[in-house]
Amino acid sequence: MTRSQPETLTLAETAAAAARILDQLETVIVGKRPCLSLVVSGLLAGGHVLLEDVPGLGKTLIARSLAQVTGLDVGRVQFTPDLMPADVTGSMVFNQADRRFEFRPGPIFNNIVLGDEINRAPPKTQAAMLEAMAERQVTVDGHSHRLSQPFMVVATQNPVEFEGTYPLPEAQLDRFLLQTSIGYPAEEDEGEIIRRRLERRTDEVTLEPVVDQDTVVAMQQSMEDVEVHDSVVDYCVGLVRATRESPKVSAGASPRGVEALVKLARPTAVLAGRDFVTPDDVKHVAVPALAHRISMRPEQWVRGVGGDSVVHDCLDSVPAPETLPGTPPGTGPETPLSPDHYPAPASNHR
Repeated sequence: MTRSQPETLTLAETAAAAARILDQLETVIVGKRPCLSLVVSGLLAGGHVLLEDVPGLGKTLIARSLAQVTGLDVGRVQFTPDLMPADVTGSMVFNQADRRFEFRPGPIFNNIVLGDEINRAPPKTQAAMLEAMAERQVTVDGHSHRLSQPFMVVATQNPVEFEGTYPLPEAQLDRFLLQTSIGYPAEEDEGEIIRRRLERRTDEVTLEPVVDQDTVVAMQQSMEDVEVHDSVVDYCVGLVRATRESPKVSAGASPRGVEALVKLARPTAVLAGRDFVTPDDVKHVAVPALAHRISMRPEQWVRGVGGDSVVHDCLDSVPAPETLPGTPPGTGPETPLSPDHYPAPASNHR
């Protein structure tokens, strides 16, 4: 069977499709558009997302709903202390009919992989995820198996429970494009959640896909058309290098942090209706992109000071570039984008 030519999208078409995805997600995830925007930006950037929050706030629902509205295959891994690497990646199984061993893929071979309570698995199992997350392939018994595209890990962890959990290795944290939390809903949103459940008359939530797999790949490829000026690149480098110089840290963000800033700022600009990145796009994604990559000194960790504090210090100390060449009036660093500013409703992108 001959595969059709890859689909191509303009940035305006990508923005409209992303807004439709967000609008559909908001039918079940009420009042959390900024968080959903980050997750969708992670998908457009081709990265992985770590959701850290207390139970019951919809972390798993976000991953499942994202797979439904994008028409992507979803695999779930329930991480437990006795989980083995082969339970994630797959293993060689003896086929009685053919009298030979064959590879049986694990749940990692899906477009979106939900890693539920990922910090409950031991380091040996965590290590099995590193190759898949960084190289989009899995090596079993000396043979490499490519993962399908797009590929995205949406992992969840509970920050308030330490019994039976393992801290995620720094190498794995660094492979997550962003880490964010959901937070408790506002009072009116919490009531709306219950009202919608009563109207559905069932706990199950089924969403209609608004794009398909080929469209998601085309949306990811269109991110390469977003312009990133040299001054913005230098700003990203300055922020990351500043994290390494902070007296609060034992290790700052890696060079992968610069790449994460640029990757995540691009879809942020597109969701705002622009084809170029501004310093405010970088500021908006700096904490989700960098905070989890920073290792704090023990005395800071004991005081409850986290990587987000370091990133905020760096944002205050590193000067942002002035108005970019070719930047339309009113979109430069002097007009910060509020979380409510983007992404705009789908109708605004048409």
